[in-house]
Amino acid sequence: MSDKTRNIIGWILAGLLGFVFIGSAMSKFTASAESLAAITKIGLNTTSFAVIGVVELISITLFLIPRTGILGTLLLVAYMGGAIATHLEHGEPFIAQAVIEAIVWITAVIRFPELTTRFFGKK
Repeated sequence: MSDKTRNIIGWILAGLLGFVFIGSAMSKFTASAESLAAITKIGLNTTSFAVIGVVELISITLFLIPRTGILGTLLLVAYMGGAIATHLEHGEPFIAQAVIEAIVWITAVIRFPELTTRFFGKK
């Protein structure tokens, strides 16, 4: 795969993730009826929910900026791990969160080739 193709695919996936995480954060700030029902079910209050939205926005912003992308990757992966754990704890399906986390990793490996070098020792 050429560098140009790799770059285009990386930015398309990053844009998709940006859309998902920014949309999720906005739903936390607007506190829609669906969101409020979900947070009360897991025992959070609206203040905690807003803080989670801020964490999402900071994480995706760091992910989208190339210079801070690896830090953003780690934050997004940790965030999604927490989301998976929360869903598991409450007996809810977690497939969507697992797919999003996999897309974060795939996008990170495409956008930041140094991750492959660090993880697998390959260039």
